[in-house]
Amino acid sequence: MSENILFEISGHVAQITLNRPAKLNAMTPEMADALLEAVAECNASDTIRCVILTGAGEKSFCAGSDIRELDGYDTPWNFRNRPDYCDAIRKLLKPTIAAINGYAFGGGLEMAMSCDIRIASPNATLASPEIRLGWIGGGGMAAFLSHSAGMSNAALMLLTGEPIEAQRGLDWGLISEIVAGQDLLPRAHELAAIIASRAPIAAETAKLNLRASHTMPLEKAIEYERDLQTICFATADAQEGRRAFAEKRAPVFQRK
Repeated sequence: MSENILFEISGHVAQITLNRPAKLNAMTPEMADALLEAVAECNASDTIRCVILTGAGEKSFCAGSDIRELDGYDTPWNFRNRPDYCDAIRKLLKPTIAAINGYAFGGGLEMAMSCDIRIASPNATLASPEIRLGWIGGGGMAAFLSHSAGMSNAALMLLTGEPIEAQRGLDWGLISEIVAGQDLLPRAHELAAIIASRAPIAAETAKLNLRASHTMPLEKAIEYERDLQTICFATADAQEGRRAFAEKRAPVFQRK
């Protein structure tokens, strides 16, 4: 992988840390490649059940792409087809938690929004600043912001490029909780442990269902959900859940 992407596994929880704090954890092509490797390992593992994404240091989750690296693409087409770190996060099959410990700007905000759950420290700031440099986001910025914050709030961020503080992000639904800085990662691991204790196939299916629900008409979404429910119901873990309920004990799920 890369010294700028740290990958740790503890029990059923993996933590990916963007480790370039001197540059506000700005992403480089090398880091994008390493992130893709970490995602592939998470997806291939039957042990990992939840993934935490965070940034090193106290100032920044991720300030987006390293602007100085963008001139390395010799054509706009090669820029368009680069390995994208936001795409990497969206390829994660396991539930994901973003622990936003400071700046989440541009691609950094898109990575956070690509996670299923977002919690933030009080000093977190969120921005889509690309318009100030002459372009727009390309990792799902408009779709994520409009779904979570509404069209007007999304337009405010996209058209001004100005940052918003964590409290406004909470009020708009961009994040779920604000947690004191020293408690941010412990809280992320607490949530991850709860998710990891649930039936893994059901958790992965719930994630898939949630994403699909954004793009389907209501009746089709309910039909799709019912099909996914049937698939989960047929698993050995679902049988274990019913047995454990009847026997008044905690279930032991095996991702089967």
